[in-house]
Amino acid sequence: MTDFDRTRGLFQIPDGVIYLDGNSLGPLPRNVPDRLAAVARDEWGGMLITGWNRAGWMELPRRVGDRVARLIGAPPDSVVMGDTLSIKVHQALAAALAMRPGRKVVLSDTGNFPSDLYIAQGLLQMLDAGHDLRLVAPDDVAGAIDDSVAAILITEVDYRTGRRHDMADLTARAHAAGALAIWDLAHSAGALPVDVAGGGADFAVGCTYKYLNGGPGAPAFIHVAPQHADQVHPALSGWLGHRQPFAFDLTYAPGEGIERMRVGTPPVLALAALDAALDVWDGVSMGDVHARSIELSQAFIAAVEADCPELTLASPREPARRGSHVSFRHPQGYAVIQALIAAGVIGDFRAPDILRFGITPLYLGTDDIARAAATLAGILRDRSWSAPRFQQRHAVT
Repeated sequence: MTDFDRTRGLFQIPDGVIYLDGNSLGPLPRNVPDRLAAVARDEWGGMLITGWNRAGWMELPRRVGDRVARLIGAPPDSVVMGDTLSIKVHQALAAALAMRPGRKVVLSDTGNFPSDLYIAQGLLQMLDAGHDLRLVAPDDVAGAIDDSVAAILITEVDYRTGRRHDMADLTARAHAAGALAIWDLAHSAGALPVDVAGGGADFAVGCTYKYLNGGPGAPAFIHVAPQHADQVHPALSGWLGHRQPFAFDLTYAPGEGIERMRVGTPPVLALAALDAALDVWDGVSMGDVHARSIELSQAFIAAVEADCPELTLASPREPARRGSHVSFRHPQGYAVIQALIAAGVIGDFRAPDILRFGITPLYLGTDDIARAAATLAGILRDRSWSAPRFQQRHAVT
């Protein structure tokens, strides 16, 4: 059994704050500053450029990738770290389209994160080969998979509502139609049990600054199913994806397996922070995390619906159809969230009217949930959100 009292003590959260935004940026694990200081002082400072060999910097993307692999149900040597999630989406989609040259449709849904759609739009425009990005409602994805589809590009958990797609079912449907399946796990990894191997995913990508607590801008990951690893063509043929980077050949030759999905120089400090953050997951069962998330989420929904009649549940009511965040709608959602943050309960807002709350059992308990719901009810009851200072829009919502 996972000891959530122990894991709570592993995070640095300001006194008096209830943090319900770990689905957007995870809080700081307490061991990260010391790891960063040691890497900066002893490795960068003490070893200088020899740290690439002596401190194992060059192997960090694979070594940390294996730690992430355990959390997403991927086999060893099938995940590599680096770059941003947008770049990893680009890599996965470009590789999938090259593997299905006779097909012209990329299928996604209107609940997908816009960045994934932007990447797809840009890639298809650049290819200029008659491809089409087909968007359907989330509930209509299964019925839209046909023999024109080259790949489905799906985010498993909807960033706004928390609605969860059935990875195994949609992947099986894609394969039956001869298509490939690309899954974005940005709101899944570290939030719920993920099984990319059992679910048959061809590619999976994700960020690590949300539930994995890697810090702002932490490196992304990409998983390639082992049966594809030596066949995929990395459209972003970067230096470190080369078979022999330090041979300095003038012609690109892809590395073996997942190594070919590397692009640029590893961000050593960011990977060190993420590596330290992943220590939090030692001894943690994703099944326990999910069960506790459901318990806390159900309690939060019940409390909010009992005391906040102005709010409408935007997330699926059935726990099996949700990720690990809960969303409500309110026409003044932005101002309500700003008032809530000012009261020490941090959630976030997503346009046009979504109040979003991350339920992260590693550091949240029943008392936090009860206090957060009570604070939200008080703000709605006294309309403190209507103060002018809460109406002012910030750059990041």
